[in-house]
Amino acid sequence: MIKVEGVTKKYPARLAVDHISFEVKRGEIVGFLGPNGAGKTTTMRMLTGYLPMSSGRIEVAGYDVAKQPQEIRRRIGYLPESCPLYPEMRVDEYLRFRAELKGVKASARKAKMNEVKEQCGLTEVGKRIIGQLSKGYRQRVGLADSLVHDPDLLILDEPTVGLDPYQIRQVRELIKQLAERHTILLCTHILPEVEAVCERILILNEGRIVAADTEANLHQKLQGCTVIEMEIAASQPEARAKIGAIEGVDVRSSNELEDGWVWLELEADSSEMRVELFNLAVTEGWPLRELSEREHSLEDTFVQLTRNTKEPR
Repeated sequence: MIKVEGVTKKYPARLAVDHISFEVKRGEIVGFLGPNGAGKTTTMRMLTGYLPMSSGRIEVAGYDVAKQPQEIRRRIGYLPESCPLYPEMRVDEYLRFRAELKGVKASARKAKMNEVKEQCGLTEVGKRIIGQLSKGYRQRVGLADSLVHDPDLLILDEPTVGLDPYQIRQVRELIKQLAERHTILLCTHILPEVEAVCERILILNEGRIVAADTEANLHQKLQGCTVIEMEIAASQPEARAKIGAIEGVDVRSSNELEDGWVWLELEADSSEMRVELFNLAVTEGWPLRELSEREHSLEDTFVQLTRNTKEPR
């Protein structure tokens, strides 16, 4: 469905995307991750034909983005993070207008509008003015817009931003349902969202693809890193300094708890480092109530692959 080969995007003062290559197969739900400024939005804009490449080649559904941009746009539904809507229009008016712009035949527009309104939970608000809707409903209108021409590929940029937990769950379920008919590229900073719906993950860092695999395979490749959680009664600055001085241990985060206790999340070369941590607690006279190893999460994988980010792109 998507084939990206050696794509680069250069600006006068910086290199935003640096010779990336990847593929997305038909019917996949692929998570597209990266730190702020990694080049994700630039890549999505090139995929949709809104931004020209400096070099390389992109194919979507067998069509060349540079040579056949209109064919590409007929086959892509794009929901940007800040979805541009016409706030003075009613929902039905807007969807009818967008369906016409996207080439949906007049005889099929009403049925298609009703279908996407039902999919996106908009059936009851068709007569409402968009500007009077909540953030969650405006996001649903944008999603309905991206679906109204029945595209082969959906590109969703932060589709649940600004939604409450109940709405987020609804949108996640909708994305799973949409995957039965559409290929989906999902860009989000919400890692549990990727874990909940995506079959494969692409991670972009400093303009380059640093990982492209299933979540399970990424975890397996990074098994050399051990995550340790520790709770001690100590001064937080002192604990961070002395634990961080142990070779092979990095303090990733820490929090002060009640009654003088401190929680620390550590990254260690191996689980055997727990012995050194225990010995340090004994030497320093720190009461210890937790020293446990836990399984890798997607957040651990993401942090390890992107930890060397130097500057935004």
